[in-house]
Amino acid sequence: MNDAIQDSLSLFPVTDTHRRGFFVTQLCAGYALAVQPVSAQTISTPADGLTAGEVKIPVKDGTIPAYRAMPAKGSKFPVVLVVQEIFGVHEHIKDICRRFAKQGYLAVAPEMYARQGDVSGLSNFPDILKIVSKVPDAQVMSDLDAAVAWAGSNGGNTAKLAVTGFCWGGRVVWLYAAHNPKLKAGVAWYGRLVGQASDNTPKHPVDVAGGVNAPILGLYAGKDQGIPLDTVEKMRAALRDAKKAKSEIIVYPDAQHGFHADYRPSYNKTDAEDGWRRLLAHFKKNGVA
Repeated sequence: MNDAIQDSLSLFPVTDTHRRGFFVTQLCAGYALAVQPVSAQTISTPADGLTAGEVKIPVKDGTIPAYRAMPAKGSKFPVVLVVQEIFGVHEHIKDICRRFAKQGYLAVAPEMYARQGDVSGLSNFPDILKIVSKVPDAQVMSDLDAAVAWAGSNGGNTAKLAVTGFCWGGRVVWLYAAHNPKLKAGVAWYGRLVGQASDNTPKHPVDVAGGVNAPILGLYAGKDQGIPLDTVEKMRAALRDAKKAKSEIIVYPDAQHGFHADYRPSYNKTDAEDGWRRLLAHFKKNGVA
């Protein structure tokens, strides 16, 4: 484990919640309750030819569950961190990992709320937010570093490291790009860009635009009710001012928040497929393939 990752694993304190143990010790089976019913257009990627399933990732204060998928044959695969939506690591996030594995990647999606609570059985959005609001960014960065270290010891080539995330995880992509100097590329799907500072979320993407260590592709929705277009323009301006020309943001004018989530009514097949093509090209262009 390199020094940077070791330092990160020590960033957050062992709180009383940590001492009591982890609320989430295994991943949700199927889809989170809050996203039911699942749409008939939901994509299901088979695991044939893959090694796929739940794993345990060692972190400073124990282990967290994660889903990983990679080709069944070979080794030293490029690594993609897949950062969950606000609903946790449910079947849609697992399916995205399998899609990456079909492209020759080792994809790993660690459960980011393991210490704070299990959102998979909650249908009331305010109850989900109560749990999510307790998750410190420092913990998230540290757990992602732990996932990188795990991947490097389990078939992955962390010299070819990328990150992608959706919704809640889209915000995390920008933060992780400023956190890990060894990241090669990232793709943020409709993640929040601005916000109020708090103890758990001291900075937001617009605050770290000048410090991103890798080219980031942001994919946003023109009709997103939660991420106003003026905040997207603020992020574009921050990247421009920081001379981060290799990072860019694309807005799909007719898309809504969650346009990549094929299991939800917000799914926009045309824009989702275009975004996925752009993602793969972005990774390849930046040496993650």
